[in-house]
Order: sequence, then C-alpha cells, then structure tokens
Amino acid sequence: MGELSAVEICAGAGGQALGLEQAGFRHEAAAEIDADACETLRGNRGADWKIIEGDVRDLDGRQFTGVDLVAGGVPCPPFSVAGRQLGRADERDLFPEALRLIAEIRPRAALLENVRGLAEGRFDGYRAAVSGRLRALGYHLWWQQVQASEHGVAQLRPRFVLVALREPWAAWFSWPEPLAAPAPTVGDTLHDLMRAGGWPGAAQWRAGAQQIAPTIVGGSKKHGGPDLGPTRARAAWLALGVDGLGIADHPPGPDFPPGQLPRLTVRMVARLQGFPDTWVFSGRKTAAYRQVGNAFPPPVARALGTAIRTALSAPTSQVNGSPGLRPAPR
Repeated sequence: MGELSAVEICAGAGGQALGLEQAGFRHEAAAEIDADACETLRGNRGADWKIIEGDVRDLDGRQFTGVDLVAGGVPCPPFSVAGRQLGRADERDLFPEALRLIAEIRPRAALLENVRGLAEGRFDGYRAAVSGRLRALGYHLWWQQVQASEHGVAQLRPRFVLVALREPWAAWFSWPEPLAAPAPTVGDTLHDLMRAGGWPGAAQWRAGAQQIAPTIVGGSKKHGGPDLGPTRARAAWLALGVDGLGIADHPPGPDFPPGQLPRLTVRMVARLQGFPDTWVFSGRKTAAYRQVGNAFPPPVARALGTAIRTALSAPTSQVNGSPGLRPAPR
C-alpha cells in the first residue's frame, strides 16, 4: 500500500499525527493554536509537516481539497465532566469547524476523537446532528469507544472515536482488533527511567507497580501546575507507588529518602502515553506536561490509521465490485 495524505486539526503535541504517520499517512498540514505545542510539532516534524499555528476557525480547507484523511482531536471540555458538559453551548466546541473543513476538503475518510463523555445519553441529539451532517456529505460513519490499553498503551484511557468514510471505501472498514498480549504495566514501562538517576529503590518500586495507569489528564490553562489528576486518580497512582501531587524535574536519585514515593517526570508520562523517547516537548514543565496529558496515544492512532488505510487501499477491482456497505465490526 502506498503512502496516503492527511490533514490534522487540533493537533496538540502530535500524538495522533505521529500514530497516523506510523500507519503510512503523509501530513500535508498539522494545525494547532497553542504556541508551545506548535513548537513541539516544529521541533519534531517541522521539516516534514506544514505546521499551521492559529485558530482552526480561520483555516480554509479548500487548499487541501483531495487529501485522503482529515483527522483531529477536537477539544474535549464541552463533553467532559470537568468541562461541565455544556456540549454545543460551549464556545470551545469545535465539532462544527471539523465538519466545515470536511465539507471543504472532501477527504475519503475522517477520524475524530474525544472523551467518552460524548457517548452519554445527554449528547444523543448532538451525535445525531453530527452524523446527519456527515451522511449528507456522502459519508458512512461509526462511533465507538476505544480503549488505549487494548493497543499496547500502559494506561486506562477510553476515548470515543468517530470514523467516517465515503463510498465505496466504507465497505472495507473494520475497527482494529485488540492486541492479544496484555498491556504493559507501569512498573515495566518506566523501570529504566526510574532507575536512571541511581535510585536504589527502583527494582522494588517496579515490583509494586504491576498494573496499568489510570487515565492521564492534561489539565487546563485555567488551573495551576501539573499533577496527575483529581483525588480518585491520585489514589490510583498511590496504589502504584507514585506521588500524584506533582510532576518531578528529574527521576529519583541515590539519596532519595526511603519510604517516600517518587513522582513521574514529563518523559515518564509521555512514555505512558505511548510517545517514543525521541519525541521532544517544548515549553516549561507545566506546558510540556499539559501537551502530554492531553495527547491521543500514538499507538491507538496507529491502529486506527492502519484500519482506515487498509480500507482506502482496497484494490480497485474489490472497490468497484463492492457488495455494498457492511457493518464495521471489531
């Protein structure tokens, strides 16, 4: 299968874009409004991707007409508990802009991800409106909750995903199957980073952290410094031997006090999200952690991207002789 083209909106630090790149998509552009995240994108892929810094509301999709895939992680506050679940009444709701860009670009496929709160009954009407608009544009679509731990991520991170494809390619889409192997544990994933500073307790810590992580949260610019989430999340981190009240600048060293719990560094959190260690985050610690915490795990994006690419790359004879739309099973 040859390389396909993509445009990413609300790209953040590039988690979804990186996973789609790994699945064989070439990015014509990645659009993001946050300055630190744009610096992250430039620092890692500035030579390969066109980085557009600015409000997606100002983006003219017609310059990208014919791109194979439009993808994005539209902001989650309108549908999250922390964001008060205001839905379309929330000024941060960018689903209408995503639909506008899909109408302008007319890609063969679209991939939009959000928090699982969007799946709740109170948003039935909202999802129906989004679905109706996409169907009017000629797309077949599916909504499904996707669990990051089923795709090799050491984290409990459910996301609600929308996949839409135009005919005839829609007939060949299937949701990616969960990996047969269990997700790696926090201890196994982070052991080398925990011991990197010479901490003698790293092996014992690893033995006590043999579970996956709770959902990592990125926080809002309206709140203070970085931490690993609200009370319930911090309790889950405590069970893993992690102090969730903050993010460390460095891994624990040889003089780290016995009995004290270590904090995670930004690099550790990034690895739990599925980023490679070579992916560098720009900005100060709080800004870098926010980018990591809000990211879509690259391994999940890679799995979804591979499934979409398989459908878009179906041989012409199969596409033209398609038996008609079939459900998109897992």
